[in-house]
Amino acid sequence: MKILHAIVLATLIVSPAHAANDAAQNPLTDSESWTDLRGDILGDAALADGSGVFAVNAPYRADDAATVPIHIVQNDLSADIKRLKIVIDENPAPLAAEFVYGDAMAPLDMEVRVRVNQYSNVRVIAETAEGLLMNGRFVKASGGCSAPASKNPELALASMGQMRLRQFEKPGQMSMPRREAQIMIRHPNYSGLQRDQITQLFISAHFIDTIEVFQGDDMLWTMEGGISISENPVFRFQYNDNGATDLRVRATDTEGNVFEHTLPKDAQG
Repeated sequence: MKILHAIVLATLIVSPAHAANDAAQNPLTDSESWTDLRGDILGDAALADGSGVFAVNAPYRADDAATVPIHIVQNDLSADIKRLKIVIDENPAPLAAEFVYGDAMAPLDMEVRVRVNQYSNVRVIAETAEGLLMNGRFVKASGGCSAPASKNPELALASMGQMRLRQFEKPGQMSMPRREAQIMIRHPNYSGLQRDQITQLFISAHFIDTIEVFQGDDMLWTMEGGISISENPVFRFQYNDNGATDLRVRATDTEGNVFEHTLPKDAQG
């Protein structure tokens, strides 16, 4: 038992450094796809290195190409990040999502789960008062956009739009102004590249295209998304508490469905 405890302790001690080393293994690489995409996504806007302002953590080799975590952490607290794009060079629809942030999200700390269809750069482009900044990681993953859904279509549609809020405050910190939350939304987010496992016919694209998150009446963040956001989207983020008792979430999908929920902050999902 003592040996087991020692192994667990050692794992906890080395994990942060190991994660940092993993992140350092996969910087952005040269990409012909990005050369072709850049004008469509950014026009002629100047683009600078953003590594001094924010870090992007993503696995070098993804465990699951359909749910690849992309964690963005602001390390220059003086920067004002109001908008952000996530671009996956080799995906069929490279622009995965566009975010707009309210003041309470600063400094930015957010994780999003995406699909990666083949070995690709995953770029994060932030809009600041000083201009556009880019950072990112090269991720080895394949088949994420065509991976079979985890539920059959009937079950997926039956639970579509359900939401859950999870808070990560430690005991004694619930009154602190900085909080961490995770919002989970049930939705198949069909990419249009997946096949029905029974009929083998392609399932039509059907995905969440907008999300708005408020605490009380104050906007935290909004998203416009595409097929590269994972099935059952999950968003983990830190924010400054304004004293409101709940988070309000409104999402729409490409079929015209509207999902609205009020999620109490003190509820443990």
